[in-house]
Amino acid sequence: MANHKSSVKRIRQTIVKAERNRFYRTRLKNIVKDVNTAIATGNKEEATVAFKVANKQLHKFVSKGILKKETAARKVSRLNKALNAL
Repeated sequence: MANHKSSVKRIRQTIVKAERNRFYRTRLKNIVKDVNTAIATGNKEEATVAFKVANKQLHKFVSKGILKKETAARKVSRLNKALNAL
């Protein structure tokens, strides 16, 4: 256990940040999975709507500092490529 007040505070902060990051990672996986599922079923309208949501959310995660800009761009690009292949 930590002996200093600052160490105890850092532990508390780490727990909060880890919980928040877990939420965002799960949300990110679900967003991408929704688009991929819609593409796999061949439903272009549903895939287009899911892609728009994914695009907006991925860029929102960039502004919050959850993702790097290039990572979000890469994910959006791959989703868009798969959508256009439909």
